[in-house]
Amino acid sequence: MRREVLRSTPSWRRGAPRRDCAYVVDDDSKDGFRGMSVVQVCLFFSFEYNSVTYPCALVDWFKKMGRAPDDVTGMWIVEPELDQHGGRLRSVLHLDSFVRGAHLIPVYGSSFLPINFLHVWSLDTFEAFHVNNFIDYHANEIIF
Repeated sequence: MRREVLRSTPSWRRGAPRRDCAYVVDDDSKDGFRGMSVVQVCLFFSFEYNSVTYPCALVDWFKKMGRAPDDVTGMWIVEPELDQHGGRLRSVLHLDSFVRGAHLIPVYGSSFLPINFLHVWSLDTFEAFHVNNFIDYHANEIIF
């Protein structure tokens, strides 16, 4: 049995922040990725109400581009979901809605990246991402 860890920390190994992405279920009636979304975890927290602890996460949302995977790559494409002011759409989710970690690959354009571009800027810089279902067997089974 394998245990997966999702992280969200302002400094990973004394460096840049680490904000993992994950699949969350938003429609149980749909199969595979059609019933899921991708989020980026900004913060994990919990609160107690009436002696019950609720583990939650503050997340930024990604929305699907299209109704099916890309014809060329076979991967779904997502883009950051924006609110009415142009900022990232953010909400709080219970951890029970999380399925597992997600791996996003930027949709690269035709121009070169600056020589000093750091990988930690990718999720804030690129406009769209491929949802990598080829990262491992389980991701491939979940998405399709």
